[in-house]
Amino acid sequence: MYNRWGKAVILLLVFLCACTSVPVPKETLVQAPAVLQTDSSLTTALKQDERPVVLGFSQVGAESRFRNANTKSIQDAARQAGIDLKFSDAEQQQSKQIEAIRSYIAAKVDVIAFSPVIETGWDNVLMEAKEAGIPVIITDRSVDVKDHSLYITLIGSNFVEEGRKAGKYVIDKMRNVNGPIRIAEIRGTENSAPALDRKRGFEEIIKDNPNMEIIASETGNFTREEGKEVMTRFLKKHGRDIQVLFAHNDDMAFGAMEAMEEIGLRPGKDIVIVSVDGGKEAFQAMLDGRLNCTVECNPLFGPLLMQAVRELMAGRNIPKRIIVKEGVFTQGTAAREIGNRKY
Repeated sequence: MYNRWGKAVILLLVFLCACTSVPVPKETLVQAPAVLQTDSSLTTALKQDERPVVLGFSQVGAESRFRNANTKSIQDAARQAGIDLKFSDAEQQQSKQIEAIRSYIAAKVDVIAFSPVIETGWDNVLMEAKEAGIPVIITDRSVDVKDHSLYITLIGSNFVEEGRKAGKYVIDKMRNVNGPIRIAEIRGTENSAPALDRKRGFEEIIKDNPNMEIIASETGNFTREEGKEVMTRFLKKHGRDIQVLFAHNDDMAFGAMEAMEEIGLRPGKDIVIVSVDGGKEAFQAMLDGRLNCTVECNPLFGPLLMQAVRELMAGRNIPKRIIVKEGVFTQGTAAREIGNRKY
């Protein structure tokens, strides 16, 4: 049923850059745009198939603007590609994701994809999918498994690099500040890939600077409410000793700003704030002078996921790792870029 793709598949391969007709080594990294154009001939070909490809997708939850934008991107891309999407929300519970994956296996979907709540604990259910002959695609967050053949590819960001970018910004921003620089960190969900990797990347950059010290670090679970709660505790314990806040996402940074303002501190001035995500609200906060920097973590990779699904169904090889392109934005670039934000 897939020999009707013809020219459409060739164009699709050009968009994916590294997906070729020969096997791709596992260590291959592909820098790919998060939004690709849909080829009209491909759409026509998909409509002629006898039945749509069925994709079972388990989402982490709806804990942030990033996650909601990611969900919308996936749902919209599936609809545009003519893929039958079976969607479930795990509400940040691994047990619900495992249950959803097993339901997809029982339903004999064509492909399973999911954004894992945490890194570990996936070996058994992924082995069940492999034994059922259903390929698995990991999105956004990575998994820690003994056998990497249990999944086909990981599509998403380089979280370690995001942490490095945040660290580099802090070093540059505070280069003329004398004396010790005390940093507070609000981490993402415990044992999740972005929380582990962003912390690792940030610490890697600042470790050789003896003036910089992380004096407080707690998880805020990527939510605005918990970000505020954590920052409130930090301020009660450390007060004005905190000079920099590194928040693992924009939402926790917004919550932290509220905590600062409630005791008369000026976010972005009294405390330098760098966060991760790069949503439109973060750009507005930079324009307002409340946020100093946001490191982009682009959620709009739904089209990449659908293209990967189609490649698998066509029997073609795809890279083991596909990384979306992302940038770093500051108060100086916010006005120029805010109009380009799609989420």
